[in-house]
Amino acid sequence: MFDESATTPARILVVDDEVIIREVLARKMNQLGYDAHSAPGGEAALELLRQGESYDLLISGLNMPGVGGVALMKKAHESCSDLAVILVTPVLSVETAVHALKEGAYDYVTKPFSLEEVVISVSRALEKRRLLLENRRYERTLEDQVAHRTRQLREALDELRHTYDSTLLALGTALDSRDAGSDCHSLRVALYSKRLARQIGMPAADERTLEQGALLHDIGNIGVPYALLRKPGPLTAAEWELMRRHPEIGYRIISGIKFLQEAAKVVLQHHERYDGTGDPAGLRGEAIALGARVVAVADTLDRITSNRPFQAAATYEAARMEIKRVSGSQLDPELVAAFLEVPLDEWKAMRHDVAGEKCA
Repeated sequence: MFDESATTPARILVVDDEVIIREVLARKMNQLGYDAHSAPGGEAALELLRQGESYDLLISGLNMPGVGGVALMKKAHESCSDLAVILVTPVLSVETAVHALKEGAYDYVTKPFSLEEVVISVSRALEKRRLLLENRRYERTLEDQVAHRTRQLREALDELRHTYDSTLLALGTALDSRDAGSDCHSLRVALYSKRLARQIGMPAADERTLEQGALLHDIGNIGVPYALLRKPGPLTAAEWELMRRHPEIGYRIISGIKFLQEAAKVVLQHHERYDGTGDPAGLRGEAIALGARVVAVADTLDRITSNRPFQAAATYEAARMEIKRVSGSQLDPELVAAFLEVPLDEWKAMRHDVAGEKCA
């Protein structure tokens, strides 16, 4: 029967070359509350569709002259894929009708038919169509909800990542303030490291870990006495021994934080030397994490070009010469070669940008 919950009655198109069948079916559908129309054949029905008419259900004769029921159904589905179809077939064409079901028909009735049989078939076809449309709407709504939730999750992750980055930057800056002459040292080392990483083609995921490690590479200085960090003269052997512990101290601080575990390796190894004479483990060559080797170059560049309690800042030209000199001993020679490929003006510009934006 007609779905009373719908805002408009279902539109039904009855197509048959037999006038009596066509008129009887159309009249019965209208009596049941449907909005029924009729057409004398397949061509006439297709013309209605071409004119923009739309229907919920097609009741069509199977063996009509010209465009038959199956051909009509296929062409109608091209313009109205949601159209439910019931085929009216002669008694001897049941196999053909079953084939039509496989082609997309919802149901079929055989001649001679009773109107009650047709009414049941129509109600069943429209209910099936309704359920299919509801399921499609549900899937579309679900997809929209998933897309919306995905956007929300991505935004939350971006916000969380931004919070992490801001926290790491603030922590690095706070630690730099304890060390005389080191304002924004960690930020500059991070920028230098990222530039060198791009020069060697480091993957983006590894570059992010590198940036975290660079920002926190001196976090172990929190365990070094304040007076020692700001001592204006040379350090004693005992003081140097204490200073050399800061990579291990830093590693212990952050290695327990899951998302910083890879960055912790950079912190631990950034004072290792390529020739194996560094701290704390005396690692040699590629046994040192790549990120730590990158940070070692960046750290060397910034310390040479920054004012220190016991050393005035040198020029970038002088830093370039010194970095080249210690290639293969203190620093990875391949990374030094990549560093030398970058124009000095780029390194200078990065320092200028940090001074203008972060340390003004």
